[in-house]
Amino acid sequence: MKALEWQGDCLVILDQTKLPFEEHYRKCKSYLEVAEAIKRMEVRGAPVIGAAAAYGYALGALKYEGSKEDFLEHMAEVINVLKNTRPTAVNLFWALRKMEDKLRENQNLDLDKIREMLIAEANNIAEDDRRMNRLIGQYGNTIVSENAQILTHCNTGALATVEYGTALGVIRAAHESGKKIHVYVDETRPFFQGARLTSWELLQEQIPHTLITDSTAGYLMQQGKVDVVIVGADRIAANGDTANKIGTYSLAVLANVHGIPFYVAAPTTTIDLKISSGDEIPVEERDGSEIRTFMNVKLVPDEVAVYNPAFDITPAKYITGIITEKGIISPSYSVNLVKMLVK
Repeated sequence: MKALEWQGDCLVILDQTKLPFEEHYRKCKSYLEVAEAIKRMEVRGAPVIGAAAAYGYALGALKYEGSKEDFLEHMAEVINVLKNTRPTAVNLFWALRKMEDKLRENQNLDLDKIREMLIAEANNIAEDDRRMNRLIGQYGNTIVSENAQILTHCNTGALATVEYGTALGVIRAAHESGKKIHVYVDETRPFFQGARLTSWELLQEQIPHTLITDSTAGYLMQQGKVDVVIVGADRIAANGDTANKIGTYSLAVLANVHGIPFYVAAPTTTIDLKISSGDEIPVEERDGSEIRTFMNVKLVPDEVAVYNPAFDITPAKYITGIITEKGIISPSYSVNLVKMLVK
């Protein structure tokens, strides 16, 4: 399964809002369509959002029909639109910064050559994500015991990355190594990424799993049915505080109370050393209609006030380790994140 694929003059994405009952692929032929797909969560998950944004930037150059003199101004508008799609996942900003740097380095070349280089850079970003996720799986597999019962939240697999996955990549690697594991999948309200997407991926891989409501997790831990919690991340601050899908913080607190290891799996591109703590991470708040309705069925009246943050912040003190493509980072994160990134 692929969340996205570059086809030379367009970006094809698997529309994740229609899963698991319909596999619909959308051809994005402009940067505006890519931006819309990101904003509407047709493509979602921090790593793949970064790759999608990079391809959106390349499309902005590829489909430009104006003069060379106005090209840089046009690309400034392209990057501004893409940056304003979703504020929390730092991979988006990291990828766009790499694309912008590539343009700056080659801005004196003719437009066709610039286009070639930007497409190549987007391909490099996608390929790096594939490589990093495989390594995350390998390192993460070392903390998964035989017969482990693993709890995960949201979707962090092939659908959330260019390929393989982060937290779900660890689970996939453990399964591929022959370990007999069982996965408990949080439904992940209100967008149901666990129920709709993670369970779908696990079915494809024939990995044993059980779907639970978000509110069941604590009772499951109390019963001794969870050996380890592994989640993804959308942004990790310099002190290890981590932004991830709403509900992650609750799991971290519960795991801490029950003495259960709590791991975050993410590529180093998700680490933002410019942000000192979770207090500085912008948390996206989405439209209340996502809670008032489900699959176009209205659950409550429009007049009901809704608070719908897409993410929460898990303090570093609750995180046992951060699994990256460079290895597993342990506390103190303020020291060890920097050490890992300069390797």
